[in-house]
Amino acid sequence: MKPTRVLYQSRFLRLVERDGWEFVQRISTTGVVCIVAHTERQQVVLVEQFRPPVAAPIIEWPAGLVGDRQVEETPLEAARRELLEETGHVSDHWERLFVAASSAGLTDECIEFYLALNCRRVAQGGGDASESITVHTIDRSVVDDWLRQRAAAGALLDARIYAGLYWLDRRMEPQTSARRRG
Repeated sequence: MKPTRVLYQSRFLRLVERDGWEFVQRISTTGVVCIVAHTERQQVVLVEQFRPPVAAPIIEWPAGLVGDRQVEETPLEAARRELLEETGHVSDHWERLFVAASSAGLTDECIEFYLALNCRRVAQGGGDASESITVHTIDRSVVDDWLRQRAAAGALLDARIYAGLYWLDRRMEPQTSARRRG
C-alpha cells in the first residue's frame, strides 16, 4: 500500500489520497460509537437532529466520537457518555456488537456498535451546547410503523437504525420466546 498524502486539512477533517483514491479522515478522534438503546419498558431510544450536510432532520441511534474530549477515552466510555449526554439514559447492561465501515468509499471511519439494555432515564438529554437533539422513546412493537410515518413526514432515517433493530431483535428473541411459553 502506498503512503497517504494529505490534500487538505480543516479543524475537524482531512482530505487524503492513497493509491489514487481520495477520502476523508477525522482529526482528533480515535473512533465512533453507535448505541442501540433499549429500555426496561421494551422501548427503543432514538434521537433526532438536523444535519447540515443533508439539510434535513435525521432520526438515528445515539452516537458520537471517541476521544474527542479525553484522549484516553475507550469506546465503551464514549458510548456511556453519549447515551447520557444525548438521551439522558444510563444502562448497566452493555454488549459490544460489531464494528462496521460507515461509508467505505468516502472515509476510513469505522463505527463500533454497542447494545445498551434496560436503559433508564436519569436526566433530560438533548446533547451538549452545540447540539439540539430531540429524544424519541418508542415501543419496540410499533417502531417500524413509527419510522415509516416519520420518513413520510420528511425526516431522513439513518440506515444504522435497521442494523441496530436486527441485532436488538436477535438479543431479545430468547426473552420473547420464554414469555410466549410462560
